[in-house]
Amino acid sequence: MASDSAEGNPLRPVTRFVADAMLARLARWLRALGFDTLFDPAIDDPQLVQLAERDQRWLLTRDRALVAQRRPSRSVLIAADAPLEQLREVVERCQPASPAALFTRCLVCNCLLQEVSRASAAPWLPERARTLPDPVRYCPRCQRHYWPGTHTWRMRERLARTLPEWFSERS
Repeated sequence: MASDSAEGNPLRPVTRFVADAMLARLARWLRALGFDTLFDPAIDDPQLVQLAERDQRWLLTRDRALVAQRRPSRSVLIAADAPLEQLREVVERCQPASPAALFTRCLVCNCLLQEVSRASAAPWLPERARTLPDPVRYCPRCQRHYWPGTHTWRMRERLARTLPEWFSERS
């Protein structure tokens, strides 16, 4: 089993999630923050609860019946429609530690990203991204590349507006 302590703080447990089929966009935002967030729309309710219990994950759902009938030990019944409002609900309810770094997980498959040199990533980067600052990150599972471009800058701004208490100290 993976370590249950947050990087740099062995006493603070790592907060991990599993999101149901209605929360794909929330799962991506949690991954952008670096949280281990499982999401597979093909997983049915009993399997979701079983996975959450087995891996000590918070179950994130909009399905009232799932919570009422399956009674997961750690769940958040999401009320908001907008993904960033949903993110705010999760942070308020689960109180995870603020992330040390953003964009450390693949937004698509949840795998931890690896830093790669810009030179080795150049064939997969758009021309305009080849001159941007480091780091370039690579997903060893789905083979996507990530770099700090305008999309990530906009995401950072939206995260800072949603979670100002986490980003007020950052530049």
